[in-house]
Amino acid sequence: MSAMTPSTFSSLFILAVVLATALQTWLSMRQSAAVLAHRDAVPDDFVGRIELLDHQRAADYTLAKGRVGISEYGIEALLLLLMTLGGGLNAIDQMLRATVADHYLRGLLLFATASVVGFLVALPMSLYRTFVIEARFGFNKLTWKLWLADLAKGTLLGAAIGGPLLYAVLWLMDVMGARWWLYVWGLWLGFNLLVLFLYPTVIAPLFNKFTPLQDESLKARIEALLARCGFSSSGLFVMDGSKRSAHGNAYFTGFGKAKRIVFFDTLLEKLTPDEIEAVLAHELGHFKHRHVIKRIVLMAALSLGFLWLLGQLIDQPWFYAGLGVQKVGAGDTALALLLFSMVLPVFLFPLAPLTSALSRRHEYEADAYAAKQTAADNLIAALVKLYRDNAATLTPDPLHSMFHDSHPPARLRIAHLRGAAV
Repeated sequence: MSAMTPSTFSSLFILAVVLATALQTWLSMRQSAAVLAHRDAVPDDFVGRIELLDHQRAADYTLAKGRVGISEYGIEALLLLLMTLGGGLNAIDQMLRATVADHYLRGLLLFATASVVGFLVALPMSLYRTFVIEARFGFNKLTWKLWLADLAKGTLLGAAIGGPLLYAVLWLMDVMGARWWLYVWGLWLGFNLLVLFLYPTVIAPLFNKFTPLQDESLKARIEALLARCGFSSSGLFVMDGSKRSAHGNAYFTGFGKAKRIVFFDTLLEKLTPDEIEAVLAHELGHFKHRHVIKRIVLMAALSLGFLWLLGQLIDQPWFYAGLGVQKVGAGDTALALLLFSMVLPVFLFPLAPLTSALSRRHEYEADAYAAKQTAADNLIAALVKLYRDNAATLTPDPLHSMFHDSHPPARLRIAHLRGAAV
């Protein structure tokens, strides 16, 4: 890596930003074109299940989000270039060096300042998505009061958890020598596992209310399914998702004995007991195939690789200079970590189809498991309702889906379920 020069790395970085932004924009345009081309006709596989007006609403919702997405890609790219080669991050760092003596505190403030800048730049489009697009299509239930409360809670929680974690990371980077990345990896992995344990009972209740499932007949039905599948949990809960959005969902959360099954109240309102059981069977499929564990292992392997890479870059002057930052010695660990976290996604975006393909494979496996535990037609009926009620497009562009969709396209997923039922 020592053969790299600042100008060469700058050129590679600019090229990566331009290509990633252009690719995202092109994919979004393809998605809009595909959705618009099929807007006036319900796909054959969904005729009789989805009304034309619902199909057109989903198309319009997708198009509206796509237009905002294109603007966001440009804003994010411009901000990244301004913060790096434009000198923004270097100016913040130099200001902090002149005013804050302790380099650990300076590192924390560097991350905090960069986070605030990113938040403020993204805020207008984020608010537009929530209070204009989501409201226009009947999804937003969030009030300004609740939005401000969520913001305050999220900020305080981030500071309370993220601050000490970042301090510990910076300390390990300073005192553990050349193999610091291995110690940081251990800390990071332990932190993520701890969050999995604490999220259901400590973190999530800060934002939503979770009440035990009251419907005794549905509860008995679900418990029978859990027994058949050999799954144990700490309870069945209903979350008041309707206070923020009309979108419906269900999920498992937690780890080990702290596992919970959570239903959005909006989901329970829209699905029949047969359909709810089928959706839960799908989620149990993820458990049976150990998808959560596999994703944790993958995350652990990737984070180890990325931290090792940062360990090779942290002492390279061209890494800093090539990104418009002056390397001056003490406190560079925070600067290196922040720079790395900012630029890595640009270089990784072309690999997005790999992670999306893995996720879609897991969804197919969970669907197949559900089809063995319940009637496949019940899961199909539930999915069709969710596509309709969540205004999910039935005609995505294949390339856009390959990069962005963690779930298979509706037509392929329904076909797969029908095949599994045979």
